[in-house]
Parts: sequence; structure tokens; C-alpha cells
Amino acid sequence: MLKPNFKEARSIDKRDYQTKEFTLDPAYQNYFLGKTYFIKTYGCQMNEHDSENIEAILEELGFKKIDDYSKADLILLNTCSIRENAHNKAFGMLGRCKHLKEENPHLMVGLCGCMSQEEIVVDEVLKNYSWMNFVVGTHNFYDIPRLLVSSLKEGLQVEVYSREKDLIEQMPVSRKTSYKAYVNIIYGCDKFCTYCIVPYTRGRQRSREKEAILNEVKDLVQQGYQEVTLLGQNVNAYGKDLYDNYGLGELLEDVAHLSISRIRFVTSHPWDFNEKMINVISKYKNIMPSIHLPVQSGSNRILKLMGRRYTKESYLELVKKLKDKIPRLALSTDIIVGFPSESEEDFEETLSLVDICKFDNAFTFIYSPRVGTPATKLKDQVAEKVKEERLKRLNEKVNHYFLENNQALVGKTIDVLVEGNSLKQKDAYFGYTDTNKLVNFTGENIEVGKIVPVTITCAKTWSLDGRAK
Repeated sequence: MLKPNFKEARSIDKRDYQTKEFTLDPAYQNYFLGKTYFIKTYGCQMNEHDSENIEAILEELGFKKIDDYSKADLILLNTCSIRENAHNKAFGMLGRCKHLKEENPHLMVGLCGCMSQEEIVVDEVLKNYSWMNFVVGTHNFYDIPRLLVSSLKEGLQVEVYSREKDLIEQMPVSRKTSYKAYVNIIYGCDKFCTYCIVPYTRGRQRSREKEAILNEVKDLVQQGYQEVTLLGQNVNAYGKDLYDNYGLGELLEDVAHLSISRIRFVTSHPWDFNEKMINVISKYKNIMPSIHLPVQSGSNRILKLMGRRYTKESYLELVKKLKDKIPRLALSTDIIVGFPSESEEDFEETLSLVDICKFDNAFTFIYSPRVGTPATKLKDQVAEKVKEERLKRLNEKVNHYFLENNQALVGKTIDVLVEGNSLKQKDAYFGYTDTNKLVNFTGENIEVGKIVPVTITCAKTWSLDGRAK
């Protein structure tokens, strides 16, 4: 049994990993033929893409996916540990699984994802959830077939590496759509922001080789995909651990040359956003003018406590460069309120930054302590009531700019990637603009998965209405 260890995960020794190809042991092929599975995914796009890989692995084992977890033979939770809320939801789901297990002793249950990498979670599973089949970490979910089969004979299997292992290529994938795709370019993060658990759960920074990424995108183009999103906890750091003179800017340019209609990338850290990237984004029309740039706070004092490595001034300078260089730029961000010792003055600095940036979207959160992170040791925790009041004020502010930015689009015709049709209204559809804004629109002879011009007729805070031309 391998358990995670935060002290080991925190080690800054030189990493030594190899790139290997995924292979499924023939003994496991169709081992569970006729069985069904249900997978519940919490968290970010990385977790969603991990689930696409896990689903493909399970289907090679013979499983078929169903939407009703109460009728599944295998329930798998792919978890997130960024916020306490997601943490609690996952354990709540495990409680429901326990009741199902009591009714059906043959039910198989597994836990994977970021929560699996937390020492306290594994200890809790061993203490109160030993009826489960397996717990597997973010570094080795490709090993689910062996662990699942072993659990049938030996009981609960726990295999969670503290440090990142080999980088696995040629992972099978069961994509959610035939027109939008996620492509991992870098795993883990080296920033170690004081509030963030990602470097411990996802490991240190590891870039995929550019040839592997470009080949994957080429395959997607050949299959008719319209949009690709390059994924990483910090995509801007791509290549720093692998190449001397090849980073995200160079990769974006190479992907742009592959003629896929839309290219996106998330998530960016302001520290690593350089001139090369800005110039490439502004140069190619198929790189979307939509950038997610987490600021977290507008107070230099709080940014320093967070270990963010930039100041309010340098962030605003970067935003100005982006807006000056990239026409129609839509900027989104993450903001945390109530970080330890945040004063009213610190919070007002954040509101001031929002007034300057006028974000098109923002994910706002109350600070949530995560066990094992340095921020939990900071004194002067902010009262929950104060946090809630500040979040309310912040949301009122950001929502004002969401609506204002959307209203500026009324009357304009914008290309929209059609993602689905309305279940309630005939000839009604929804999709996203190049700036990642949701559009609900009407039209005739519309095909899901295609890009169509839509004239915006009405603006709301979180969406737009329109009519296809």
C-alpha cells in the first residue's frame, strides 16, 4: 500500500521522469464485460480531461457508462481538493455509496483525483471507508485496471505516489464531444502559492514533448474538431523544464499553423506571461482573444502573503499590454476574499483593481484553508461573516462589468460554436463566442459542432441572446 506524504511531495530535489506509452495488460481486456460504471467528476478542466481518459480505460475493460449511479456496478469519484466545498461533496457522495454497498455487496467503488493525494483523506478512507475497492492518485490513475481487479481478491487497494512518476503518453480518451477537445500540455505546478494545494496533489511541473502535443492536435484536426483547449495548472510555464528556447508562445504558434479553427489555453499565471505569447496571440486569428488570468487579490501585501510573485502594478501593466495588443480581448480571473489578515483596505484595493480591469468573467471565492499549505499557519483569520459580506460586494462589482461588457455586443454579429439545442424551444440553440461568452440563439438548419454567425439581440449578466444569420 502506498500512501501520499506531503513532506515528500514538497521536496525540491531534481525530478527524474521518463516518458512511457500506456499499454493495457491483455489479461484485463474485457475483464468486466457486461458491467456498468458511473463516474462523478469534481473540479477543473484537468479533472474533466482525466475523466475522459479514465472512461476510455474502463471501456477497454468492458464497462459501459450509465447515468444513474444507483444502478451502476462501479462508481468512481474523480475528486477536487481546491475548495473545502468540493471536498465535502465527495465525502457526502461516498456516504451514499456506502448505503448502496450495504444493499449490493458486489458494488465496486473507487476514489481518484486530487483528494486522493491528501494524507488526511487516505487516512479517513482507511479508518471509515475500508469497504471501498481502491484509492488511486493523480500520478497513476492509468493503473486502475490492476488495482480494481486486485481489490476483488484482496480488498481495498491504496496506491498514491507522493511524487510524480513517469509521464504516460498514448492514453486512451473518450471525448465528451466531436468538436471540442482538451489537450494536456503540462502537468503540475512549481509556484507553491501559500494557499494552494495543487503542487502537492498534482505534483511538480512536467511538460509534454512538443511533438506529442502537435501530433495529438493534428489527429483532432483530421477528425474534424473545431476547438482545442491546451491544459495545465500553469500553461505559461510550458517547456521551462524541458527546453531552452521553446515555451508556450512557440507552441501556440505551431498549433495555430495546424489550421484548427479555435485555440484556447488555461490556466495562466501572470508571472510567466511574456511578450512572445502576447505577440503570437495577437498575430493568429485562430487563437481566441480570451484569456484567463487569475489575480487573486488587488493588495500587494496580500499578494506577497499568497506568494504570487507579482504586484498589483505589474498585473495591471500586463493587462494593459494585453488589451493594447489583442483586439476584442475578453479577460477573466480568479479572486479570493478573506485571505488571512485581509483588512478592509486590502479588500478595497481588490475592488479598485476590478474597476480598472473590468473583467468579462470572474470566479470569486471565500478563502478556504487546505491542510498542508503554508497559509493555514498564518494568524489573524478573517471572520466568516466578514468574508461573506466582502464576497457579496465583490460579486455585485464584477457582475456590473459582466453586464456592461455584454451590452456592448448588442447589434454585433459574432461567430458562435454551436454546442447544443434547446430541449424546450424548437430552432433554439446555445454555443460560445470566440471570447467564451455563452449565447442562446434561434436559427434554422443549424448543425451542432459548427461555427455560425449570430447577431446579438439582448445582453444579460452571464449570457447573450441572438439570432443566427
